[in-house]
Amino acid sequence: MATEPLPLAGITVVAVEQAVSAPFATRQLADLGARVIKVERPDGGDFARAYDTAAGGLASHFVWANRGKESLALDLKDPRGLEVLHGLLQDADVFVQNLAQGAAARLGLDAAALCARYPRLVAVDVSGYGDGGPYAHKRAYDMLVQCEAGLVSVTGTPERPVKAGIPAADIAAAMYAFSGVLAALLRRGTTGRGGPVEISMLESLAEWMGHPLHHTMHGGEQPVRTGLAHAVIAPYDAYATADGDRVLLSVQNDREWRRLAREVLERPELAEDPAYATNAARTRGREDTDAAVAGALGKLGAEEAVRRLEAAGIACARLNSVAQLAGHPQLAARDRWREVDTPAGPLRALLPPIGLPGGAEARMGAVPALGEHTDALLRALGMTGERIAELRGDGVVA
Repeated sequence: MATEPLPLAGITVVAVEQAVSAPFATRQLADLGARVIKVERPDGGDFARAYDTAAGGLASHFVWANRGKESLALDLKDPRGLEVLHGLLQDADVFVQNLAQGAAARLGLDAAALCARYPRLVAVDVSGYGDGGPYAHKRAYDMLVQCEAGLVSVTGTPERPVKAGIPAADIAAAMYAFSGVLAALLRRGTTGRGGPVEISMLESLAEWMGHPLHHTMHGGEQPVRTGLAHAVIAPYDAYATADGDRVLLSVQNDREWRRLAREVLERPELAEDPAYATNAARTRGREDTDAAVAGALGKLGAEEAVRRLEAAGIACARLNSVAQLAGHPQLAARDRWREVDTPAGPLRALLPPIGLPGGAEARMGAVPALGEHTDALLRALGMTGERIAELRGDGVVA
């Protein structure tokens, strides 16, 4: 039975990208079939290549965000390097860049300039704070944007704010860049014209802050930091079990509370007790609510606690480590793991979460070495071996 091709087969993306936000966006495009040409500096390439050596000697960020791409090592500050890039853009469908604010414009590679020159091109500018405004030229690393967007203020314990354990601002910007490209390509199919797409890390993460933002603006108070607990629902937290594990549970309504009290806590008197019977009461008396739940679960092993909670229809989860995620039985049962080729050999990686039943499986291509595809790409542009050798000797390519 024939399968449908990947939806972005035939789309060519050129990316002048680094770190996480733009690379993670273009990786989504590569997984869905696009050809992604990653343009890197000849002297070391994308600086995320050097973040760590945890992934078989390679940087874990880089392996995660750069599979399925071709690497072209090119000095864009040299006019000959820019000429090569424009040679690629003549036939490209999408251009993505996340250079430091102003750097792309100085090179004539900002979205507005490129779309004026190549009308069918979808050109994406990813920045920390957007083009314009008092923060436009402010350095924008993920943790800094998490702070500016208020995410850190609502994350952590009452005593201490903490940043998210993943690069939330980078990922937010990446996913809006990804969806922005898809929307612009869809529009181009109707109008025949591409156009610029602008993505700001701050604005992306501010959108994700919608609940605390509306709660504060319209309710007058910022949600308090509650660790693993929920600011307005109780019980909703992780509780220690007798075997040293932790189980998180969430009671969403008063019917569930009554089932929890009777079937799991084995304290039926709490089901109708006015101090516990409503969520408002349980939240006001959170300390007592949590003590009642903790006392019961603390006498059970984690497996028994989960069994009882599920039998009572109470939402629950194990508080897994990252290593436990890597061995999660649900991911294994759904066959979500594949091997991706890298310069260090094959490494396990998850299939992307976008499923297209009946279509071809996501293309999880190899993670490229720096400049691995330079010669092939230059030859495809019509360059001779002598010309390539000259550019390499001058440090324009690598």
